[in-house]
Amino acid sequence: MRKKILITGGAGFIGSHVVRQFIKKYADYQIINLDKLTYAGNLLNLKDVEDAPNYRFIKGDITDAAFITELFHQEHPDAVIHLAAESHVDRSISSPMEFVMTNVIGTVNLLNAAKEMWKGDYANHRFYHVSTDEVYGSLGETGMFTETTAYDPHSPYSASKASSDHFVRAYHDTYGLDVVISNCSNNYGSHHFPEKLIPLAINNIKNNKPVPVYGKGENIRDWLWVEDHAAAIDRIFHQAKAGDTYNIGGHNEWKNIDLIHLLCRIMDEKLGREAGASAALITYVTDRAGHDLRYAIDSSKLQNELNWTPSLQFEEGLAKTVDWYLENEEWLENVTSGIYQDYYKEQYAEHEH
Repeated sequence: MRKKILITGGAGFIGSHVVRQFIKKYADYQIINLDKLTYAGNLLNLKDVEDAPNYRFIKGDITDAAFITELFHQEHPDAVIHLAAESHVDRSISSPMEFVMTNVIGTVNLLNAAKEMWKGDYANHRFYHVSTDEVYGSLGETGMFTETTAYDPHSPYSASKASSDHFVRAYHDTYGLDVVISNCSNNYGSHHFPEKLIPLAINNIKNNKPVPVYGKGENIRDWLWVEDHAAAIDRIFHQAKAGDTYNIGGHNEWKNIDLIHLLCRIMDEKLGREAGASAALITYVTDRAGHDLRYAIDSSKLQNELNWTPSLQFEEGLAKTVDWYLENEEWLENVTSGIYQDYYKEQYAEHEH
């Protein structure tokens, strides 16, 4: 039987890489990409695979319970990989209710639809919830997050993701739904919306604009190449035991300011600027409220049990990422100007749901 997988948020940064991974690797799977196409969802991210015979796009909102129920009745998905989420911490500080609606209510709507559709046969269906390391809170200078670290979210974003994680586990414990969860560190790579640190800095350096760094740039993050994340999701989806959780990390901690200086050196080299030209654009801005000092993921469970390891070293991955943005100026211009939001109308208007 062909597997039909509903991937939510598949037009987003990480989601588009997951969709591409599954379309290309599993020709006998049907991949349905459900995305609301908010500012962060961009169908141009999937232009190279949009005509694949095992791929379909549906525009829709996971906060609309009636729509989600109807979608499950029409499509009968065998599994869900749930990535649709509001994810930008700064936006969560200014608009927390949006994060509650999408990340909590949206997740529960999907869980309810899956529970009803798969009733009596949970063993042959899977609900995979993609989460974040931010649910664990902040670390001091030592230690790492493991799968058993207590939750301690500090921003409306991380609180909403922590809540959705709890609901997913509750549906496993209460109803027997086959669920898996992964909590991932910061991703970087191609097709990343330029509000986030790395694509924002690349774009600003390219255009000789100030590169904003919070506080003194002392905050530490563990960075993972997005294609390695997609490969980990693939492995967890197929091999994890029901109810299991895996942390996905890059073993790759960087202070924000050190990362930006490395990026500036790469940009000077790629753009043929004299050394230090890009670094002169660094501007320190008031620190974010509730800004977690350090995240670090211990992904040894994933490495030991499912034999996954990151494929790229950070310097190599960052150079590849810079190359992609410099070679895809049209994509970046479409995103920064908002033109990308017209692409759905051109391609899919007649299929509007």
